[in-house]
Amino acid sequence: MSTSDPAPETADRVVEDYVFGVRIVDDETDERYRFEAPEHTDIAFDSLEDARLYADVYFDVNGFVEEGTGERGVPPEVVQAGKDTLAAYLVTMPWADVNWVASFYGATPEETERYLTWVRDRAEEIRTRAANRDLE
Repeated sequence: MSTSDPAPETADRVVEDYVFGVRIVDDETDERYRFEAPEHTDIAFDSLEDARLYADVYFDVNGFVEEGTGERGVPPEVVQAGKDTLAAYLVTMPWADVNWVASFYGATPEETERYLTWVRDRAEEIRTRAANRDLE
């Protein structure tokens, strides 16, 4: 196997394969789930649920640049998308969860879960429309 072609090495570890070259890969070396998108910085999650939610946020805002976020905060595309999208993004961070985000917003965990559902639903609709229009 050629070492210059990484696809065969990861093909059997792809957990989710979305439109536009976006996918989630099970990184067996450190038991994390890596989010991959064209021109997106490396980011991995401890839980598959967080990786999927992150992908949903990515589609909800039509992509965003994560690189440098530690220096500049939350990506502007996420902030501009609204309260529900920002809540979903924050839930995917290793230092936050639904309860933390609910407290941040002065909301209940149930309200926060509702925000996450809205983001997931919009992302699914975007991916479905793209696939139906063969926009890949």
